[in-house]
Amino acid sequence: MVFLKVALMKGVMRFGEKGKLSPRFFGPFEILKRIGKVAYEFALLPTLVGLHNVFHVSMLRKYIPDPSHVLNYEPLKIKDNLTYEEVPIPILDRKDQVLHTKTILLVKVLWKNHTVEEASWEREDEMKSNYPKLFVNEGGPQLNGFI
Repeated sequence: MVFLKVALMKGVMRFGEKGKLSPRFFGPFEILKRIGKVAYEFALLPTLVGLHNVFHVSMLRKYIPDPSHVLNYEPLKIKDNLTYEEVPIPILDRKDQVLHTKTILLVKVLWKNHTVEEASWEREDEMKSNYPKLFVNEGGPQLNGFI
């Protein structure tokens, strides 16, 4: 079993993040056979049917299995260009970021397919314009039992 390296492209969003925070490896995948000295053929997911299944060893990282590691695998809806849309579930917290001349309102958002530890602080005005259904309760953040 190995992980496949995802090449970064400037300006392209992959797996919900852009630039430095985008995932570097995708998988794990099972090796079907060795082709030559430096290439391997993989068993890819049915959703990646358009992707070539032979890769050079420089594109791989070894998967070290851990018996205590339980994978909660939920298939992602991956588009043809190997991206998927991140969807916010609830707002966990609010805070005001005070700068020298202004105050920025921030909300802590939990994203689908992520844990509470991976929740991120986002600008409230951007979240209101992109996801207005998260702000139906203006009295405070929608906690939905996540904290």
